[in-house]
Amino acid sequence: MRKYLPFILISLSSSLLSVLIYSQLNHPARVVWTNDDGEVRYAGLVDKLFNSRSSSTFFSSAPTNFTDAAEIATPAVVNIRALLESGGSIWSGGSLTGSSGSGVILSPDGYIVTNHHVVERSTDIKVTLADKRAYKAKLVGSDPSTDVALLKIEEVELPFMLFGNSDSIRIGEWVLAVGNPFNLESTVTAGIISAKGRNINILGGASIESFIQTDAAVNPGNSGGALVNTAGELIGINTAIITESGSYEGYSFAVPSNLVQKVIRDLREFGEVQRAYLGVKIQDLDSETARDFGLPNAEGVLINYVSTNGAAEDAGLKEGDVVIGINNTRVKSTSELQEYVGRYRPGDQVNIEYWRSGKKSRIRVVLKDLNGSTMASRVRGDELEGQLGFELRDLSREEQQRLRLQGAMVISITRGSIVHQTNMQPGFVISSVNGDRVANAAEAIDAIKNAYNSLVLDGYYEGEPDLYSYRFKKEE
Repeated sequence: MRKYLPFILISLSSSLLSVLIYSQLNHPARVVWTNDDGEVRYAGLVDKLFNSRSSSTFFSSAPTNFTDAAEIATPAVVNIRALLESGGSIWSGGSLTGSSGSGVILSPDGYIVTNHHVVERSTDIKVTLADKRAYKAKLVGSDPSTDVALLKIEEVELPFMLFGNSDSIRIGEWVLAVGNPFNLESTVTAGIISAKGRNINILGGASIESFIQTDAAVNPGNSGGALVNTAGELIGINTAIITESGSYEGYSFAVPSNLVQKVIRDLREFGEVQRAYLGVKIQDLDSETARDFGLPNAEGVLINYVSTNGAAEDAGLKEGDVVIGINNTRVKSTSELQEYVGRYRPGDQVNIEYWRSGKKSRIRVVLKDLNGSTMASRVRGDELEGQLGFELRDLSREEQQRLRLQGAMVISITRGSIVHQTNMQPGFVISSVNGDRVANAAEAIDAIKNAYNSLVLDGYYEGEPDLYSYRFKKEE
């Protein structure tokens, strides 16, 4: 036994020395970043042997502590109670019904974003902050095609959230949903990004559905609340769930923040959304169609119709072209293309990458509105409601073609107003003001405002060939 003892001691010493050398040479690297105050914070650990990704990519998926993000978001998320007065009879008054939801404060002076369906047709909107302060809110504007609405309360120095970049989020990334489900105030739930660019066909019409799908728990009352990344940035507005029970079953959907930003800028500046269009009808590709076109995969959007005098036709796009990118961003589906185009206004230019005859091409497109104009409308349509008692809007391109007429359509008339006394009806299309032709709502409003006192509005009703004239004075 004694003769083997030196060999045993040498073996043990060698093993201990190897472990010591390895631990000194192969320690993991620490990823750090600094704030403006110079304080160093540790993001996590990266193994140099097994992880060659950049620190920024690692950081996007690293945080699993959500306390900082929750502390940023919770004070800026509000409870919204919207009341709607239902019609009554001459024997009894109407009753009040309401909906509740959430909203997110976007600026210290009181601009709040929520869902259109939370405040739709409401007569009274009450906003309650996280600290229990309550305010009456004004509806700045609402867009049913994206289910986004903008409110305003009169206050200063409010807590607010900053927008994050919804294009940069990645499937599998952690997120928080902050809202007021079942009137439980300031509730925070966590989940991951499950999918992007989801179309679940809930908005109908010419809507834009390119939702962020998450598995963060969202329930009735969360609508209009915040979807937040781990940096505490707003990346979406929680909007809908898919459920058979009426409550959360694992699928929730949010409007991407990049689309929300565009909508609220328009609502704040114009009172309505300035929607841009390519002027095409589109469909998703399948593998068989992609193979027929010689594409490497089924990612892209097939153009199956090009509108006359639309933006796409002006630029040279044709039926059968496959859109595969916009402004250097890949386009995989119709919902993604609609979202990207929906971020622009008429007159904006975009670069479209498309596939034709077995090769890629690129073209610049100047976007237009439904009326074929490249100018953003500077009128809301309700500028004359207070003085004369009616609202106007532009005719759509289809209406212009069907009626063979240009002008402005009357969409509502206030009972008892000056215009109401003329017996004018909603649906009347104003073609001229005091004998001067008008092509759209902006021209009609300007002409009426500039008229001295007496007004003659000439025009037509759909389906009636006769010219109608309404005469009245602006002040009575």
